[in-house]
Amino acid sequence: MKREEVAPERPCPTKPFTESEEELLRSVGRPRTWPAGAGLFLKGDTPDSLVLVTEGRVKITADARSGYTSLLSLRGPGELVGEMACLDRRTRSATAVTVMPVRGTVITSARFLALLEQDHGLTLSVLRSIVARLRHADALRADQGALSAGTRVARVLLDLALRHGIEVGAEEHACVVPVSQADLAGAAGTSRESVVRALRELQRDGVVTTSRGRIVVHDLRGLGGRAGV
Repeated sequence: MKREEVAPERPCPTKPFTESEEELLRSVGRPRTWPAGAGLFLKGDTPDSLVLVTEGRVKITADARSGYTSLLSLRGPGELVGEMACLDRRTRSATAVTVMPVRGTVITSARFLALLEQDHGLTLSVLRSIVARLRHADALRADQGALSAGTRVARVLLDLALRHGIEVGAEEHACVVPVSQADLAGAAGTSRESVVRALRELQRDGVVTTSRGRIVVHDLRGLGGRAGV
C-alpha cells in the first residue's frame, strides 16, 4: 500500500525563555526599534551589548575572505542576538542585520553578565538556547555533502519556512520566508546560479514565488518532497 504523503507541519515556535525570564531581561534594558536593513552588530565589533528580539526577524551572516557571505541563521521574537560575544568577551564573529522592521530590547553586556550571575535559571536557559542552535546547525550540515545543490536549497528553504515563515494572506499553509536568493545560496553552501535554477523549477511547479528580499512558499508538501524529507 502506498504511504500517503503528509505535508510538513509548521511547528509552534518554542521560545527559549519563559515569560518571566523575558520580563527580567527587558527590565535591565531599553526598548528600541530598527527599520529593515539596519545593522544591529557588525563582525569585529566590541561586544558591549545584545538584543532581545520582540518583533521582526534578524539575519546573522559571516563573510569569508573570498567575499562569500554565508547566512548562518535567522533570529525571531523571544530570541537573543549577540549574546555569545558578550559571554566570551571576544569581538563579534558575525554580522546581524534586520530583514524587516524590528522591535527589541537592548541590554548592555555588563548588565547581562550581572543578571546571569544572579539568576542561575536564566543562565541555564541561555546555555540551552545556544546548545539548541548548535545542534540544529550540526544537523543541517551533517549530510549536506551528499546532497545535490537543488536538494540542499530545498532543504534549507523548508527549514527556514517551518521555523521562521510568516503566514501570508488567506492561502492555507502559505508563508513568507524573509531571505534573498543570495542569503539562500549562503545558507545552502552553493552558488547563486544554483539557487536561481532550483527556485525556477520550484516556481514552475507552483511551490514558491519570489520577489525582492523574500520567498513565498505556497506548497510545503511539494517543498518537502524536493528536500527529500
